[in-house]
Amino acid sequence: MSQTFDPDDDPAQVAAAKAAAAKNLSEDDLLREDPANLIANPATPRDAATLILYRNASDGPRLLMGCRSSGHDFMPNKYVFPGGGVDEEDAVAPSLTELEAEEHRTVEIGAARPARAFPLTAVREGFEETGLLVGRAAQDITGVPASWADYYGQGAAPSLSGFRFVGRAITPPMRHKRFDARFFMADADEALIDDRAPADSRELTDLRWFALAEVAELDLPNVTRFVISEVEARLTGRELVRPFHLFWTPEGHVRKRIG
Repeated sequence: MSQTFDPDDDPAQVAAAKAAAAKNLSEDDLLREDPANLIANPATPRDAATLILYRNASDGPRLLMGCRSSGHDFMPNKYVFPGGGVDEEDAVAPSLTELEAEEHRTVEIGAARPARAFPLTAVREGFEETGLLVGRAAQDITGVPASWADYYGQGAAPSLSGFRFVGRAITPPMRHKRFDARFFMADADEALIDDRAPADSRELTDLRWFALAEVAELDLPNVTRFVISEVEARLTGRELVRPFHLFWTPEGHVRKRIG
């Protein structure tokens, strides 16, 4: 079994991305690239998780999004949802409630780590990138991992029962950074401890609650635009949608349904 690959540590992957940027290639261009031109050993995707917080406002649903800084070499200046890579400690972080049984079942399909690690990563990354506390007020929680000390120090503990699994997307092999990301959504009015405003961080700026019409005008990665369409279908009740699995093949992107 191969070790998890960190693309930041591979000069060949970074060089490939910089070369693509120098040619001013868009994400669509990269997806159309001749497979024969792809590097021989693409990065192994790193497990990641994202939490899509929404609010039902008078003018319709609003989604929390922020802009990645221009200093990032992965999707700079793009608007995304809070999220990031899974840490080993995320799987053992104490939680007041777990995923509902059906959500847990679909998340663990194809997963190489405990299913609970993914929504807990989304909670931790959301706090680190926005300052928002997803969970419930709690004191004297034991067994707290070191990487979670700041979060629990706010008098909070995760609560996962309201999370809905939206799907899974794997970054194409021609990208120098690759993630195997799970996406979750939750009603902010139920998931957040309080109504504090999101705070810009080193990772994300211009954090705001965007109406769906506003989201459509943002500079979005292709995968984010697709995920938003899946979220919108659930929020507007147009259809009952099973979680998606989005991945790349030499013939192009493939979308399947999980479960």
